[in-house]
Amino acid sequence: MKLITAVIKPIRLESICSELEKAGFSGVTATEVQGRGAQGGRTEYYRGQEFSVMFRNKIRLELLVSDPDLERALEIIVNTAKTGENGEIGDGKVWVTSLEQIIRVRTGETGEAAI
Repeated sequence: MKLITAVIKPIRLESICSELEKAGFSGVTATEVQGRGAQGGRTEYYRGQEFSVMFRNKIRLELLVSDPDLERALEIIVNTAKTGENGEIGDGKVWVTSLEQIIRVRTGETGEAAI
């Protein structure tokens, strides 16, 4: 069992969730976060004053998958998160964590049955 975590551009959230649902992945958690990577901060203007914004708004997606479904879910997330043909700085990052145990609180199911 794996936990896929992806930090993506907010504009890509709806399309990623839609593609995951089409492929049979229904349980996704999305959290609004802020971060910065290679794209760094940005300069904005408010009432003629320049100020620096260090972090950008992002979405953190979390998805539990069984081992056989891992590559398919990763392919959907990466391909749908990518902006344009070659991608752009700030498209995001995806990482995978191994899980020892999952428990569905409502039923008490454990392991892959709880996914």
